[in-house]
Amino acid sequence: MNDWLIYSIGFLSQLLFSSRILIQWIQSEKSKKVVTPLIFWQLSLVASFLLFVYGWLRNDFAIMLGQVITYFIYIRNLQLQNFWKKMPLLLRSFLLLFPFIIVIYGFNNNALDVSLLLRNESIPLWLVILGSIAQVVFTGRFIYQWIYSERKKSSELPLGFWILSISGSLLIMIYAILRKDPVLLTGHIFGSFVYIRNIFLIKKSKHE
Repeated sequence: MNDWLIYSIGFLSQLLFSSRILIQWIQSEKSKKVVTPLIFWQLSLVASFLLFVYGWLRNDFAIMLGQVITYFIYIRNLQLQNFWKKMPLLLRSFLLLFPFIIVIYGFNNNALDVSLLLRNESIPLWLVILGSIAQVVFTGRFIYQWIYSERKKSSELPLGFWILSISGSLLIMIYAILRKDPVLLTGHIFGSFVYIRNIFLIKKSKHE
């Protein structure tokens, strides 16, 4: 596949990720507190779908690792907001099975061998490890958010989510610079400003 098409998929995913953050930020500013609109999770799921495809097309284990975990957390949040069941059954089935389909039929030219992806000649092992750690930290924000929301029985974005967001984002930007990946770098530069702003909004609302 042509590089321009692969990068187009990547940039589209980052545009959707940035859009969800922008919408969430604007609504939070209006409410004077951090809010979690339904469209945040809708855009998250579509963007994650596209970024997973982008990571697969670039044979980038770190990107795929981050998306395959958060992908299902996005679905869970759509369930908590009572939207998931409103989607057509066929679409829900496809979205649930999609990551497994990619792994089974498209992973390393139909050869299910993780070591082949880790030995990608274009990415040194130490860089794969750095990228994976960055993705684990960044992904950890949604694991934290998921546990927090399950306890609250509602979909929320607590302070810990935003702290993990800025920490993971900074690590991913370092990885993106070393990997020379404009898709990751562009998306996380914008997101970092919003993460910091949400931290201030939460702290301000607590003082009030």
